[in-house]
Amino acid sequence: MALSIELVDSLKRCLRAQGLTYRDLAARLKLSEAAIKRMFSQRAMSLQRLEQICDALDVGLAELSAESARGRPAMANLSESQEQALVSEPALLLALFLTINRWRQEDVLAQFDFNIAQWTGLLVKLDRLGIIELMPGNRGRPLTARNFRWRANGPMERYFRLNLLGDFFADPFDGEQDALLLLSGSLSIEGVKQLRLRLEELAREFDALLARDATLSAQERVGVSLVLAQKPWLLQLFQPYRRAQNG
Repeated sequence: MALSIELVDSLKRCLRAQGLTYRDLAARLKLSEAAIKRMFSQRAMSLQRLEQICDALDVGLAELSAESARGRPAMANLSESQEQALVSEPALLLALFLTINRWRQEDVLAQFDFNIAQWTGLLVKLDRLGIIELMPGNRGRPLTARNFRWRANGPMERYFRLNLLGDFFADPFDGEQDALLLLSGSLSIEGVKQLRLRLEELAREFDALLARDATLSAQERVGVSLVLAQKPWLLQLFQPYRRAQNG
């Protein structure tokens, strides 16, 4: 297989990992969507165009070449031990968050209380855990998909419920960038399924926005956390009023 074909296939994987479409890439390059589709379908592009696409995806040519040699898909989930390592060391969890969101080392050192040795040590730990690949210049390439999910009832989810949930809801949601909707009602089983699909669509849209804004500087972005949840549930304060069910 020609190297050019392998590189184009790697670019496709990078697009999927970042939740980007050909239309998104076309907008970044100021080209038509048809032109982008033609380049990828024919697997024909100049080195200059390849470099432009890499810049748009914030991926180096060396990084792309290494990824094409591996050809392995990005991880959709972390292992139990990987999650536990992150939960056990908050600085390591922060380092992963910053790496996934493509923070540059100079921005990290300017906004967080790390020196170069400490920051390098965190990246080395993430590399040894198999969560990122440490690249030249202390660039961390995530081995996870951008929209990877924490394990159901895994170390991170349990940690969030026990330690972070109260912190998340501690302050009022009254800022311009805040939103809190408390909704409750009765739905059919089919209605519940439809609602879950809509929540999954919203999660994918969130991932797409993260990918779109990934190339902006740290100063142009605001950290945002989104909690999406649904379950059959009745407030505990209502329980004393329920009748006991026969049978």
